Amino acid sequence: MSYWAHFRIWRGDSQKGEFVDYPAEVNEGEVVLDIIHRLQQTEAGDLAVRWNCKAGKCGSCSAEINGKPRLMCMTRMSTFDPDEVVTVTPLRTFPVIRDLVTDVSFNYEKARHVPSFAPPPDLAPGEYRMQQVDVERSQEFRKCIECYLCQNVCHVVRDHEDNKRHYAGPRYLMRIAELDMHPLDAADRKREAQQEHGLGYCNITKCCTEVCPEHIKITDNALIPLKERVVDRKYDPLVWLGNKIRRRS
Repeated sequence: MSYWAHFRIWRGDSQKGEFVDYPAEVNEGEVVLDIIHRLQQTEAGDLAVRWNCKAGKCGSCSAEINGKPRLMCMTRMSTFDPDEVVTVTPLRTFPVIRDLVTDVSFNYEKARHVPSFAPPPDLAPGEYRMQQVDVERSQEFRKCIECYLCQNVCHVVRDHEDNKRHYAGPRYLMRIAELDMHPLDAADRKREAQQEHGLGYCNITKCCTEVCPEHIKITDNALIPLKERVVDRKYDPLVWLGNKIRRRS
């Protein structure tokens, strides 16, 4: 059974833009990305949109639908009332290139600044051994599809453009936490997380967790434990005393 829906889509580029209304036919079982494709075929052939797998695994089709950051391919039209206006806008935190396509290079830049896995120096490739139970905690974070919805919704950079230079965002703080929890990673990432990647900016509002399409508990399982590790290192009185004694000697 089909019906006609009212779509309101942001059209424009980095210089200017506006909302444009489109009527769109909706068929049973369709998702928002289906409607976007239909509009490209009928009403708006030049509508720019980024997508790839249409299966919720590539993270390409991120947008804001009725104000909430979502994947267009995983947002079913059945979640909206037939007479509801469905508004689709680009991710607000990143610069618009055109229409629904944004420049997310900020995230790739931050990724380059996270040091890679650092194995113990006395182990050669092929000698890494660990128990499954030792890596289960950090395996959850490997489900990330890098849709950057968590980066987009984090108010530290969403509402304060000047923070981007000092803050890696939840996706890459989660990556640091994953490596810090790895049983064979020899790098000390706690100081770097705080001083280089802005862990202290995060105030654990859990907005990143709420929008994650992979249901990763970013705040509870990555950011809070990482903060606890940093606090233990920075503020534990015994650690502080040990550092003072070593410096004097």
